[in-house]
Amino acid sequence: QVQLVESGGGLVQAGGSLRLSCVASGRTFSSYTVGWFRQAPGKDREFVAAISGSGGSTYYADSVKGRFTISRDNAKNTVYLQMNSLKPEDTAVYCCAARPNWPVRQIQGQYYDYWGQGAQVTVSS
Repeated sequence: QVQLVESGGGLVQAGGSLRLSCVASGRTFSSYTVGWFRQAPGKDREFVAAISGSGGSTYYADSVKGRFTISRDNAKNTVYLQMNSLKPEDTAVYCCAARPNWPVRQIQGQYYDYWGQGAQVTVSS
């Protein structure tokens, strides 16, 4: 069983930056692929980025490529999402999710086993 807790959300002006953290319980965290997903009001859940257990592979949605960076520190059981050049359309609840040894390019959220509760990110224009 893995529990995930996100933090770092908030309100920021367009063009600003935020860093989300996803802290996991469990001793085998380094074997888990972790993905970030977001859901805006009235919209479907959307894949944002994913990182392999070792951190050696990453994958991004086209909408965030070049602006967001996913990384992890397995010694701290933490995955980060650095978000730069934020736009109002990035406003959403951001959730992290985990699944053991899952390919980073498999972006369908329904295949992830564990989910955090989410963190609100609001970007004002």
